[in-house]
Amino acid sequence: MAVNYSAKEEADGHPSGGVGVPGGGAVGGGGGGAVKTRKPDNTAFKQQRLPAWQPILTAGTVLPAFFIIGLIFIPIGIGIFVTSNNIREYEIDYTGTEPSSPCNKCLNVSWDSTTPCTCTINFTLEHSFESNVFMYYGLSNFYQNHRRYVKSRDDSQLNGDNSSLLNPSKECEPYRTNEDKPIAPCGAIANSMFNDTLELYRIDNDTRTPITLIKKGIAWWTDKNVKFRNPTGDGNNLTALFQGTTKPVNWPKPVYMLDSEPDNNGFINEDFIVWMRTAALPTFRKLYRLIERKNNLQPTLQAGKYSLDIAYNYPVHSFDGRKRMILSTISWMGGKNPFLGIAYITVGSICFFLGVVLLIIHHKYGNRNTSADIPN
Repeated sequence: MAVNYSAKEEADGHPSGGVGVPGGGAVGGGGGGAVKTRKPDNTAFKQQRLPAWQPILTAGTVLPAFFIIGLIFIPIGIGIFVTSNNIREYEIDYTGTEPSSPCNKCLNVSWDSTTPCTCTINFTLEHSFESNVFMYYGLSNFYQNHRRYVKSRDDSQLNGDNSSLLNPSKECEPYRTNEDKPIAPCGAIANSMFNDTLELYRIDNDTRTPITLIKKGIAWWTDKNVKFRNPTGDGNNLTALFQGTTKPVNWPKPVYMLDSEPDNNGFINEDFIVWMRTAALPTFRKLYRLIERKNNLQPTLQAGKYSLDIAYNYPVHSFDGRKRMILSTISWMGGKNPFLGIAYITVGSICFFLGVVLLIIHHKYGNRNTSADIPN
């Protein structure tokens, strides 16, 4: 039977009868359903009627911007560069790869060495260190940014969760258990913790005077007080708190024997906390000790002869790594880093140079009539 409908209904796309519409039910006389449409709503956003700003780049707007950037960046870069160069820094490489190095005898030390290897390096400071001095240890060719290495830890265990202490995360494999006991702290990061011991002495007339090295205050406050905590219980008896666990494979002693002071022992030991904050590059330095200035009338470290005593426990020769000790002061911008000042000077100089070039081009060609004559 034929179906008749008006021309208006045909223009609307459907008849008045109960003819089916793809994707929906019947529309028309009996159904009463709404017609589905893909047309966007009539709003400024969906119809692309939002107000917009399209800058017109002219010589009058671009040239001043280049000159302003150059005049601002160049003085800032010079200031940062000069500040960085005023920072005192002294570095000693004690890896021992050179046959003449006092630490060459310790080059092939291993993790399970029972006899400690010690060496002493004498050096001379040509200039005094006036303000507080920061002692760092530096490692090269050590990739703490490897994905599996970074993930190899249990933050719940490090935060003092007792259940995670005895049942570490599987991310710590293969340093999760040892001899059927859970490792505390577990993971590859903790297992490879730096454990060289550095001591500094001043030499006066063949007399060695020890320099006081402060081991507290080297970690971030949030790490020390929020992220790292010992297991809950008797804080004065860490041996009982860590009962049922074992030390990492490469550690000579368990975590509750890292220090004799209770507020710097276990998971809250600051040397351990500093090491657990992984570095982004294969060559890095980490804060080891602080040397505070005691007398405002005298420098913290006077120019003269010094000696560095090293308990060489950390092997790096197997992966062609290197070890360093760095003495450094700081400024308002942190440690010595000339790159930032050089970057500011470079960008400012490029902008200023481009401004001059564009100004010459505009002065020479800007007033020329660029419209071509159309021949008759």
